[in-house]
Amino acid sequence: MRLDKFLAHTGYGTRKTVKELLKSKQVEVNGKFAKDGKVHIEPESDQVQVAGEKVHYQEFIYLMLHKPQGVISATEDKLHKTVIDLLHSQDRLLDPFPVGRLDKDTEGLLLLTNDGVLAHNLLSPKKEVDKCYEAVIQGIVDKKDIQAFDEGVTLDDGFVCRSAALTVLSTNAESQTSTIQVVIHEGKFHQVKRMFEAVDKKVTYLKRLSMGPLTLDKDLKIGHYRPLTEAEMKVMEDYR
Repeated sequence: MRLDKFLAHTGYGTRKTVKELLKSKQVEVNGKFAKDGKVHIEPESDQVQVAGEKVHYQEFIYLMLHKPQGVISATEDKLHKTVIDLLHSQDRLLDPFPVGRLDKDTEGLLLLTNDGVLAHNLLSPKKEVDKCYEAVIQGIVDKKDIQAFDEGVTLDDGFVCRSAALTVLSTNAESQTSTIQVVIHEGKFHQVKRMFEAVDKKVTYLKRLSMGPLTLDKDLKIGHYRPLTEAEMKVMEDYR
């Protein structure tokens, strides 16, 4: 990796700022002052110091975000606020991206990372990664709906969903609504909403609780995020 890119990615500013650091002899590589930002280094083995402080390199970043409604799952958008806009500038340096997507009006668990292998494995249909959602449904969800989900509902485009575990948490006869949890194995566009449309019901609120072995931290407020813990990283090892 080029030295100037390495320093920019580790929080030492733009390449222009890095150029000034180099010019003022504040950057050392393996104990020798470096003057040229174009020189290539090995981030994992070369020792880099700026103003006498060792630079710690981090190749990958793993963030758990409690996505709020009104924000889109994208890295950039000219019209709407994205999940990347929720990050501090320091956490954007390694170019994280959302693993999969949650609809604009859906909240809940979203993993942000720059680990392409992990993202691919979590999203690969072959891996059959479970995704658990909680939802409020307009309509009383009954045993027929549970059976239909278990057998695999057919979406409006003819796609037949795999068996999904639908659980009714509560119903309200007065408002004719149900609160449910559902576990699906695919990741089709608007899938949960379309599954309920297939049984003549409508999702009015949707929240993702888990994806594979990763579960949303109950203490993580909406719109906030944090790095994955060591324990969470360990349970993700099968996907890395």
